[in-house]
Amino acid sequence: MIILNGGSSAGKSGIVRCLQELLPEPWLAFGADSFVDALPARMRSGEEGIDIAPDGTVQVGEVFRTLETAWTEGVVTMARAGARIVIDEIFLGGAASQQRWLRALGDLDVLWVGVRCEPEVAAEREVARGDRARGMAAAQAKTVHEGVVYDLEVDTTGTGPMECARVIASRVA
Repeated sequence: MIILNGGSSAGKSGIVRCLQELLPEPWLAFGADSFVDALPARMRSGEEGIDIAPDGTVQVGEVFRTLETAWTEGVVTMARAGARIVIDEIFLGGAASQQRWLRALGDLDVLWVGVRCEPEVAAEREVARGDRARGMAAAQAKTVHEGVVYDLEVDTTGTGPMECARVIASRVA
C-alpha cells in the first residue's frame, strides 16, 4: 500500500493518477473523497457525519468515525487479498489519524508519503477548483502533518504531479 497524506488541494489526486500510470502493476485508488462520496447525503452535513463550516474547518461525528473504521478495514482487507492500493488521505487529526490506519494495517507493508504544499498555493488551487469551502486548504496545509511519520515527502508547491509520482514510484519498485 501507499498512503499519501496532505491537505485539501495539495495535489494528492493528481499524484495518484500519475502513479497509476507509472507503476507497472495495476493499483486501485481510494481516499477521503471516495469515502465521503459513498456516505448518504444526510451525513455530509451535521454532527453525526462530516460537517464543513463556511470557513473550511471540518468536524466529524461518531457515526462518521464508525463508518470510516469499517471502510479502512475493508480497504486493508483488499490489500491483504493481494490488491495494490494507493490511498489519498487527509489526516484531520494528524498523528491520531495515522494511528487509526496503523491499527488497521497491522503488519502490511506501507509506504507513507507526506504531500506538502504551501498554504497560499493550496488556497489558490482551492479557488480554481470551485468545489471546496474557501479556507479549507490553508487551514489543513500544515495541521494534517502534525506528528505524522513519513517514509518520504514531496512538495507540490512548485513540482508537478508526474515528477512527484516518479519520486514515489522509485521507492515502490
